[in-house]
Amino acid sequence: MATRKDFIDLVAPIALKLRLEGSPIFPSVRIAQAILETGGKINAWNNLVGYKVGNGVLTPYWQGDRVSVSTWEFINEEYVSNVPGDFRAYNSIEDGFRDQDLLFQAARYSAVRSASIPQTQTAALQKSGYATDPAYTSKLNTMIATEGLTFFDEEVIRMLENLQAQISELTSRVHSLEEQAALTVVPTWAKSGVDAAIKAGLIDTPEKGSYDFYRLLTVLHRKGII
Repeated sequence: MATRKDFIDLVAPIALKLRLEGSPIFPSVRIAQAILETGGKINAWNNLVGYKVGNGVLTPYWQGDRVSVSTWEFINEEYVSNVPGDFRAYNSIEDGFRDQDLLFQAARYSAVRSASIPQTQTAALQKSGYATDPAYTSKLNTMIATEGLTFFDEEVIRMLENLQAQISELTSRVHSLEEQAALTVVPTWAKSGVDAAIKAGLIDTPEKGSYDFYRLLTVLHRKGII
């Protein structure tokens, strides 16, 4: 990517989408992790979170493709560079994130899933053993603060509130339409049809029917059907 902003602009919508769909990962944490793991550059294998091949079990989002690249690890209390590693390769960035969410369903990541704020989640990532770097949490938190990534966490809240407001409005409108459709009393012109329907045992609660309901009974009565 040309700039850090370009990178964030590409990754953020995916992070927001997954969070809205129920991902346990805060968008701020997801974006910060992607920046930290890649240096803010989209790699050709669409793995922005340093997810290694691991046990090799296939998932709906990873079909076994992999790349071997050198990385660095924290081993025996020191940083070691040029450590060979096999990493999962994906068809898209979104597939990579979704595959990571499957990983986070494991018991060892329970604290990651239950985190209520980004800082708790970054700490849980390190404690769960996701990365060997002892400074992983502080680096993620610094990235979140420096890039103002909590904006995207707040954006999720705004989007959910807006969605809830739309649902409430639609519910209210449906309720209003239902009330409008139901007549509180039996219309005078429909009374003979309603009485005939009651006598025939077709209905027992004639009140609060719709206009079409009363019209139908009236037509049936006038046709001699009831």
